[in-house]
Amino acid sequence: MSLADSDRELVVEELDREPTPAEAALFENLWSEHCAYRSSRPLLSAFDSEGEQVVVGPGDDAAVVALPGSEEGGADEGTTYITMGIESHNHPSYVDPFDGAATGVGGIVRDTLSMGAYPIALADSLYFGEFDREHSKYLFEGVVEGISHYGNCIGVPTVAGSVDFHPDYEGNPLVNVACVGLTTEDRLVTAEAQKPGNKLVLVGNGTGRDGLGGASFASEDLSEDAETEDRPAVQVGDPYTEKLLIEANEQLVDEGLIQSARDLGAAGLGGASSELVAKGGLGADIELERVHQREPNMNALEILLAESQERMCYEIEPENVDRVREIAERFDLGCSVIGEVTEGNYTCTFNGETVVDVDGHFLGEGAPMNDLPSEAPEQPETDLPDVDLEDAFDAVVSSPSTASKQWVYRQYDHEVGVRTSVGPGDDAAIIAVREASAEPRRGNSESSRPSEDEVFRDSADESSGDSREIGQGLAISAGAAPNWTTAAPYEGAKAIALENATNVAAKGATPLAAVDCLNGGNPEKPDVYGGFEGIVDGLADMCATLEAPVVGGNVSLYNDSVAGPIPPTPTLAMVGTKDGYDAPPLAVTADTDGDSRLLLVGDVGLESDEPRLGGAEYLAQFDGSDAFPELPDDPAALVETLADVANDDATLAVHDVSHGGLAVALAEMVTDDAGLEVSIPATESADDPANAAAAALFHEQPGRALIQTESPEAIREAFDGVAPVVELGSATDDGRLAIDVGGRTIATDAAAIRERRATIERELE
Repeated sequence: MSLADSDRELVVEELDREPTPAEAALFENLWSEHCAYRSSRPLLSAFDSEGEQVVVGPGDDAAVVALPGSEEGGADEGTTYITMGIESHNHPSYVDPFDGAATGVGGIVRDTLSMGAYPIALADSLYFGEFDREHSKYLFEGVVEGISHYGNCIGVPTVAGSVDFHPDYEGNPLVNVACVGLTTEDRLVTAEAQKPGNKLVLVGNGTGRDGLGGASFASEDLSEDAETEDRPAVQVGDPYTEKLLIEANEQLVDEGLIQSARDLGAAGLGGASSELVAKGGLGADIELERVHQREPNMNALEILLAESQERMCYEIEPENVDRVREIAERFDLGCSVIGEVTEGNYTCTFNGETVVDVDGHFLGEGAPMNDLPSEAPEQPETDLPDVDLEDAFDAVVSSPSTASKQWVYRQYDHEVGVRTSVGPGDDAAIIAVREASAEPRRGNSESSRPSEDEVFRDSADESSGDSREIGQGLAISAGAAPNWTTAAPYEGAKAIALENATNVAAKGATPLAAVDCLNGGNPEKPDVYGGFEGIVDGLADMCATLEAPVVGGNVSLYNDSVAGPIPPTPTLAMVGTKDGYDAPPLAVTADTDGDSRLLLVGDVGLESDEPRLGGAEYLAQFDGSDAFPELPDDPAALVETLADVANDDATLAVHDVSHGGLAVALAEMVTDDAGLEVSIPATESADDPANAAAAALFHEQPGRALIQTESPEAIREAFDGVAPVVELGSATDDGRLAIDVGGRTIATDAAAIRERRATIERELE
């Protein structure tokens, strides 16, 4: 590790002396791109992070959002809040896929704990190189195993996410993990130190040498030999200790013992403790030798910067320190009183020698921002493949990026906590949330765990129509679309935001807020930085249009390797709310009487001679290129109307149309008991009927949905002036899918579709 010359000059000027080795290392890590956002912060003001529902926005360990109407429920502990956070563990997951991914889960869960919240759901979005590459499979299997192991052990359900394969992730995979937590107004904790004289208490695992320099490691391109040379920068997780920490934290919050908190992540103890006190405009005196350690003979720099997992730093009033010790001992956790909050500098001593003495605000906020050149990305030319329609259907439906992800999510315990009403594999997950007064007290005994009856009210409660009795459903959608943002960073990012909102609306929920994980390559390359600017602006513009504030997030740059930069990848995790937790299914219902119809809300793709296939999996499969599709004129009205329609009694099924277009969406709706007969209208005026048919079947304009309804006229009326509605056909009871598109017919059945979509299982089992 070494501090850049230009940064060293600023530090020397501020300190009026040369920094000590510990100070230099601390500045290097806290002024790294990973911690200081030196290249991205100038762009982030584009996001609208405010709203009446926003309690804590960007800048804390996690955002806090009030659930609509929860203050009216008479809760004993005040308004019900959710916390939202997202982080990346990209470089560590390349070097060590199991531990890299596992500790990513652990870190985002501790961010949730530091806000006084209990974690209730996880969503992971994963991006790898081409699936037929052995190294990609190795990384993929290791990452999924790491996520499942850690999440399952700590008892937090993984309910949503995405998996994409793209050749440009071969040298640098992405692992983005989001967490949603639950708390109340009276239990809220922040990362802002409160008062001089309060003690700083470290609770959790012993400190070791793992993860040293992790923040600076995450701020550099991956080298060719990163898997061996950078292994010490990867943390090692212990989910069983994390589970104890979750429950201990809950006890500390229950008893009101925490004044402020910060989890130990990037830059370890130095990062957490300095940020905690600086945020409150205060300082600290820390004695590093007091830190409980699991390895002998650690020096000051190692204690300060090690990123050992499962550790929390708490600000505790002096009279409550003994009680904190008792709770830590009860949960078999280490506990050290390492110092106290002061009105002066941030100082650290080691065996009586001062090794750090700096202004906390300068340490945390003094890094200069980068002013980088950027180049706007070039628009792709139109180069459409000449492929048989049925062959194209087979290729797109069986592509690893659009195929079934059951191999992934069946390894996750998505029902632990008995809150999951709709799990992974659907457009969005739905988690049950009730009023705080009805929440069971959590603790260390089985009797404190909620039963299924406590979480899911019976039908008699729901029929009463009292949403305060039945609680709320929290819909969660997360992901990005590298094909879209490769073709058009700005338009593709707008489409990703709309896609996640459509997923939420398809389950009958209205978008509430979002967090983002902005992944890019080396920002010092003008074309890469131009693409990154595009995804920031695109995501910001669409979220503002949807009135879904972006309340927090993470930036991960320097995702570059000898294989080249990753696609600009703006992962978005969005939540929405609805009364109750029922939702229309994704699959169609068999209909022998013919009372229902299947409708498409949105553009069929044949209204003009322009096929608009840019970013489609169809083009990725056959090396084509094209302009990105236009987006709907009024996306906010479309999302709101779709949510209303999804909750209508006449609606039998709803499915978002996105990756793979109508081909994949229709295939996913068919079951052994229910099939579909559909006809996609074609215009005779198309100059190229074959390309027109391909556009209809495979284009991926977001903001579209398939709806099975017993009242098609009501759907048309609801979307009048909002989006076109086209009747495609009807459901059957034979499990067959028959698609007529422009006079060309594709016929298959549920068993054959299931076989096509089992691409990942076939290769890995």
